[in-house]
Order: sequence, then C-alpha cells, then structure tokens
Amino acid sequence: MTEIERQQYDVVVIGAGGAGLRAAIEARLQGKKVAIISKSLFGKAHTVMAEGGAAAAMGNVNSNDNWMVHFRDTMRGGKFLNNWRMAELHAKEAPDRVWELEAWGALFDRTKDGKISQRNFGGHEYPRLAHVGDRTGLELIRTTQQKIVALQQEDHRDHGDYEARIKVWAETTVTRLLKNGEQICGAFAYVRETGKFVVFEAPAVILATGGIGKTFKVTSNSWEYTGDGHALAMLAGGTLLNMEFVQFHPTGMVWPPSVKGLLVTESVRGDRGVLKNSDGKRFMFDYIPDVFKDKYATTEEEGDRWYDDPDHNLRPPELLPRDEVARAINSEVKAGRGTPHGGVYLTVVDRMPGGAAEIVKRLPSMHHQFKELADVDITKEPMEVGPTCHYVMGGVEVDADTAAAIVPGLFAVGECSGGMHGSNRLGGNSLTDLLVFGRRAGLGACEYIESLGADLPSVPDAEVEAAAAEALAPLEREGGENPYTVHHELQQMMNDLVGIIRKEEELALALEALEKLRERVSNVSVAPVAASGGRGYHPGWHLALDLRNMLLVSECIARAALERQESRGGHTRDDYPAMSAEWRKVNLICRLSGDGGVSLKHQPMEPMRADLIELFENDELKKYLTADELPEETK
Repeated sequence: MTEIERQQYDVVVIGAGGAGLRAAIEARLQGKKVAIISKSLFGKAHTVMAEGGAAAAMGNVNSNDNWMVHFRDTMRGGKFLNNWRMAELHAKEAPDRVWELEAWGALFDRTKDGKISQRNFGGHEYPRLAHVGDRTGLELIRTTQQKIVALQQEDHRDHGDYEARIKVWAETTVTRLLKNGEQICGAFAYVRETGKFVVFEAPAVILATGGIGKTFKVTSNSWEYTGDGHALAMLAGGTLLNMEFVQFHPTGMVWPPSVKGLLVTESVRGDRGVLKNSDGKRFMFDYIPDVFKDKYATTEEEGDRWYDDPDHNLRPPELLPRDEVARAINSEVKAGRGTPHGGVYLTVVDRMPGGAAEIVKRLPSMHHQFKELADVDITKEPMEVGPTCHYVMGGVEVDADTAAAIVPGLFAVGECSGGMHGSNRLGGNSLTDLLVFGRRAGLGACEYIESLGADLPSVPDAEVEAAAAEALAPLEREGGENPYTVHHELQQMMNDLVGIIRKEEELALALEALEKLRERVSNVSVAPVAASGGRGYHPGWHLALDLRNMLLVSECIARAALERQESRGGHTRDDYPAMSAEWRKVNLICRLSGDGGVSLKHQPMEPMRADLIELFENDELKKYLTADELPEETK
C-alpha cells in the first residue's frame, strides 16, 4: 500500500482564490481549525487576473445607487434566470464586504473627497466598481492573504504555532471527496512537488476551485481551471445547475498566438474605450437588443456625453452586458469586417481628457501587457480583441443563504457554484460574489459542524484505497494514450461544436465525440519521472487526472446546451434565436449517471418574492416572465 499522510481539520477549503480565502478566514474567526488547499503557489490563484473592480452599491460616485438598483442590474444581466435570493444577498451585502476589505488594509483608488473610487462597467446603471487601477483582483488576494498571516500570528501568540488553526497546503491537488455513507468526511489529495498522497479528514469541505476554461481552446483562464470543484461535487453525489451558460468575454487578446485569449479588462470600455470594425465603424450601435433599447444611446454623440453627464444621457452600447458584446464581435468578424488577426479593434487613443498619461495611469496593466506581449502602445494604437472563454455561470447547486450543496458537509462558493449570475455575469460582480458568499460558506460550514455535535464521521479505509488506486492508474497503465493529445482534441471539439454560437446537429456531434473521449480518457497513461522517483512535479500525470474533471464538465455543458431550446445570456442557439419565457422557468440539473456519464433533469425555478418583483417596471417584466407569473395588476 502506498504511504499516505493523514491530517485532521474541522473545515477543508479547496481553492485559495478570493472565495476560498474569505471562507477560510470566516471559519477560523468562528474558532475552527482550517486547511486551505491551493492547486498552485499561494498567491497565484486566478482571482489575481480580475482587473476592473468589485461591484458594490456604495454610492460614492453617484449617490442614486443602492442595493435595489444593483439587484435589478444583476437580474437583467442574468436575463432573470438568476437565483434571485443569491442576487438579493449579494446586492445587500457587497458594500460591507468591500469596506471590510478596506479595514483589512486594501488600498483602493480614491475620489477627490477621499472615498473609495468607483468606475463604470457594462450592465451597471451607475459607476459601481471599487478598483485599484486595473489590478483589483491582485489587491483582493494580497489583502486576504495578509489577513490569513495576521490570524496565524495571533495563533502563534496563543498556541506557539503559526499553523495551529489555519494552514495553507500550497501546490496540492484534491482528486476525490471522501464520504462516510451520505456524509462528507474529508478529501484525498496529492502534493505536486513530491506526488505524496494526503488524506484530509474533516466533516466539512468548501469547494472554491473556480472555473472550467481549460476545457476550451481559447480562454482567458489559467492552467488550474479544469473544472475540479464541479467534478468533485458530482462524483460525491452533488448536482450541477445550468451548465450551458458559459460566458465568452468579448475582449481577449487575439495577437500574437502565444497569448490568444488573454483578458483585456472591461474597464478599458468603462474608461471611454470604443469598439470599431475594419471599416472604422463603431458597430455596437447596430447590436442593441430590444430588451435594452430604452437604456442605451443610439448615437455616438450621446454615448460620449454619458461619460461626463450620465444623468442626462444614455450609456454607450460598448457597455452592454458581455454576452451581447461578444455576439456582436463574433458577427462582425463572420461578416468579413474583422481585423487582420480575426478580431475587432478596441481603442482608447485620443479618448481620455488627460491624454496618454491618463491612459497609463488608469490602465497600467493593459498598457504594460500590450507593450510587452504584442508590441502595441495602446496610447497610440488600437488593440485587437475577440471573444474568449472566460467564466461559467453554471455550477454546484447550493443553498443561497449557507452555500450548502445537497451532500451533507459539502459547500461551494465562487465560480464553481451556480445560480447567482443566472445566464450571464456582469463584470465586477464576481469579486464581491467571492467575498459575500465566501463569508456565508465559512459560516454555513461552521453551523453544520456545530449541528453534528460529537457525532463526526470517520474516514472509511475503502474510500481511501479507491481514491489512491484511481490516482495511481495512469502511472501503472501501459500502452495508453498521451493525455496531451486527448486534451487537445477535447479543447478543439468544445471550441468548434459547443462554443459561442450553438446548433442542434453540432451539439449532438459533440456528445458523440465526448462518448468516445470518455473511453480514451480512461485509457491514458504516463511514465514515471525518473528524476523525482516517480510522481513529483509530473505534469503529464497531473493532466491525466485533470482530464476526468474536464470531460465530466464538458458533457454537462454540451448536454444542457442541447436541451435548452432558446437563446439566453451566455447560451446562444442559432436554431432557437429567441428568449423563451417558458424556458426561463426551467433550471437544468446535471448529476452523475450509473455508467459514469451525465444525466439531466428539469427543475422548476422558484418564483421571485413579491417585494422584489415590485422593483421592476411592468413593461420590463413582460419581456421575461410568462403571463401567469406577472403580478395581477399587470396582466
């Protein structure tokens, strides 16, 4: 039997991004012993890539803003498919979480009167994004990590050990959640540096693993985003919600090929950036959907006036929700009006009152990124951009108030949880989503542990043995396929058949391809690395294990995309181009089937509370709701 280390904790948090760190902080503040498991180096979580800001209705720049307006914007962005309770909690609690971050040492940009500065972003009615230049996610991670360090210093003072109640396991990957009967009892993992196996015994596990972008060929996501939390939840008996909704961020770099898909922050457009096609035309005015016609400018002149006088002008259509902008760019390129490298132009040249110096001040990361990677000076030249797989709105089905999954002892938060963003996430909502529900997941896990009393589940030996055998299989199998070949084919297929525009026949082909890929994934093999004695820092082995997760997630996306016969948010069906009020009432739930594949069922949407429905105009409600859902007086 392979040597396996065992560790005992109250709460295990899988993921060290903003959601995981906030959850871990809360659990530690509640007196629990916490492990944070980070797939990459501590501080390298994907949250650092979030640039534009954290959305919270603090009203610092426009006093008309409040949680009700933020709630409305979030529901509109998600095309009313959001878990409305999550959207409500998020809108109400986001300001407190930002102020809390400031109290922990976050250094936000400031207004002239010293308040936290807030900038405009797509889909938000008022300037709402608290920001640190275009490096906001980095500041969030820096601040929460510093809070972890401060808590560890307190523990050293009280217990003589920095890791007495909170320990970070860097470069450690979880391959299975462990169960005793129906209850979670821990997690099985390996340390990437050595390949050593570790069993984390804990009654509560919080998934905070981020997204699924590495299932697609062109993505803004980093290498960690292989759908680990989504798959771990399914394999433990959990359910995934509305996985068809994948956001293609409209502006990723398209040149050079080595950085294709790398994110170009939406704050470029929030700070007067405009989109143009190869004819030099600002084309977004041609793509304003009917549901947004009364909220966006129809002329360039009005759109430009809005930046300085938002109370008397409508916003420019470059600031439509991301799904709308991505589809518009896709249409322009398909019509032959794209750039030489297959994108469109995004430019801030001569757009800011302060000139080049203001561009560098407001967009330092973008200026550096394009200068170093594409030899483009954005103060003098336009950027070439195009859609890139960026975010998954679908995820683990959880309770809105506690972040609890249907499996006792399992919680999920951040991008790997579903519901909050409906069919499309607004920019900036992700960072406050991490903070609001990270805290709630930490609290929920602690309350669950308290409910167990002394009756904590033990870890069955059979669970550990099965997890170890599964992890070792690619190393012990001979003559199997190369995992890199299989991964490349999976990414290409997802890009080609389950991408930004979808059709029934292509989705059916995708499911056939996934059936064949499932057999191939189960047969991949890798040779031990002689230099490390076998498993240490073995990228081929790591990918072989990640492939199981990516395959499961891909099947969920394709199966749900085929089932949903409408276009809404991040899901566009060429053969069903309209939104359907009947389909809006349907959540699609995926779970593991007996043969290791994915089964799907319809689940009715819980009707929105009456006091929240009253926040919307009747004419707007009629665009989304069925007749029987409308308030009596509007029928």
